Amino acid sequence: MDNPFKFGTIVQEEYFTDRVEEVAYICQFVKSPNHLVLISPRRFGKSSVVAKAVKQSGRKHITLNMQNVTSVTDFSAKLLREFFKIHPMERLRHLISRFRVIPTVSTNPASGAMDVSFQPDMDGTVLLEDAFMLLEQAHTENDRLIVVLDEFQEIRDISSKLDKQLRSIMQEQKHINYILLGSQESMMTDIFENKKSPFYHFGELMRLKKLPREDFRAYLLKGLSGVFPTKCEEIADRILDYTDCHPYYTQQLAANVWQVGILQSETNDAIQAAINHIVNAHGLDYERLWMNFNRTNRWILQRLATGASLQTGEYRTSTIYSALKRLQKDGYVIYSDHYELEDPFYKQWIKNES
Repeated sequence: MDNPFKFGTIVQEEYFTDRVEEVAYICQFVKSPNHLVLISPRRFGKSSVVAKAVKQSGRKHITLNMQNVTSVTDFSAKLLREFFKIHPMERLRHLISRFRVIPTVSTNPASGAMDVSFQPDMDGTVLLEDAFMLLEQAHTENDRLIVVLDEFQEIRDISSKLDKQLRSIMQEQKHINYILLGSQESMMTDIFENKKSPFYHFGELMRLKKLPREDFRAYLLKGLSGVFPTKCEEIADRILDYTDCHPYYTQQLAANVWQVGILQSETNDAIQAAINHIVNAHGLDYERLWMNFNRTNRWILQRLATGASLQTGEYRTSTIYSALKRLQKDGYVIYSDHYELEDPFYKQWIKNES
């Protein structure tokens, strides 16, 4: 019997949890010539939602994670590499011949995949313009390409002028739908909602929230019933209470609870056993993170972990607010109607160590 829960990678098929409305919306949206901006905290499943939607659309698509891009030149090369996965080289040879700087294109004999590189001293602006020109010219209005750029806020770290350059290129294109994803809400909001930003109102803004509890509960019951036939409802509710319906951590805890049920059926409390296993398995990583925090951040994380008030007079409100914003930017803290730790298992580790 295979574990019915999956986490840590893009989730598809039977591992995909609901999100029917969001997937349907994206599928319908890309039928228009407009662009979509999707914002949600890390590990909320936005990459999985978009991957499922573009697959259902039946359209050609390429996806690039901007966290893996090191420079404008690297961006151009990675973009072309992904593009060659969906287009035969022969058909594009004449278009590449129009490049102002011809890339070096080689084939991996084992996988057959195309590799693309440029000389390191090449003008990144020219390379990027040529790469995006190829994407545009290889398609038509009736055969638009979907380009997914994940963690889009990273463009500001890659190059200070990349946002202006990209905007000037993208606004002239008619044969591409862009889906731009981001997990750092404040940066993404500034990019797309600040009137001074080149990407101001570039596309339709969509925010992905936590899954509705009842939808997630039905999904958990289906996966847990084979292992816990008489207790699956209680276990599903306890899992959702612990993770607060966070998509990634719910899948992680459910996968471990299922594993405990299979391998340690005599365990009285499968959920607590699974939590202990996860916290212990990540203990060294959590400790390394903790040692890199300054004392203000540690104090805030301890208060959030235990549910204690931050307004004690020990730190100025401005100091607390600035620290929270940094922790939110780095992904340790999320905000919905209140600030909370992103990782419930790190929260548990902090409580254990406090």
